[in-house]
Amino acid sequence: MGERLTESPELLRLGIDMDGVVADFNAGWIERYNREFAASLHPDHVVGWDELHRLTGFETMDEFWAWARGRDRSVFRDLPPMPGALEALRELATRHRVVIITARFDWAVSDTLAWLAEHGVIAREVHFQAAKYRVPCDIYLDDSPYQIEALARERPERTVCRRVTPWNHPRAGVVDVHDWAEFQGVVAQVADRALDA
Repeated sequence: MGERLTESPELLRLGIDMDGVVADFNAGWIERYNREFAASLHPDHVVGWDELHRLTGFETMDEFWAWARGRDRSVFRDLPPMPGALEALRELATRHRVVIITARFDWAVSDTLAWLAEHGVIAREVHFQAAKYRVPCDIYLDDSPYQIEALARERPERTVCRRVTPWNHPRAGVVDVHDWAEFQGVVAQVADRALDA
């Protein structure tokens, strides 16, 4: 695993993505879209990355994001948590440093921080960073195919986990996890190796 990245009693630094990992972005935007446009989309309809506008009446992703920004409250403020995410993060935070790393728009920063506070996420650090590999962590968890690729390439000495979704694919050297229980198991294994080293 290499040298630990923290001097604190926290054993590992866990670099955790927000959308599709902690917050259910697809369920959130689809609920708002269905309500506003009398549509009947379902989160299972999302099977591609950066293709959300194709499911809607918007012609481009720029138009989709302009709608998602809203006037007073962006779609990011009202996302439901992913199943098991809040409980797992609270448990992980008792032994490890939870580091939220998200590539959110500037206009979504305040809604993101409010969401984390409202849901009691014990994150010691929150980074708004498109190049997530620049934030050093022992383990990363993401669902973006581009982030997974970059993390695996730039941080090969660390454990990179892919939250399995229809919009990403297996990659050599990346650990697949389907839910938070599986991720907690990976963290436990890496922690045991760190303690034995």
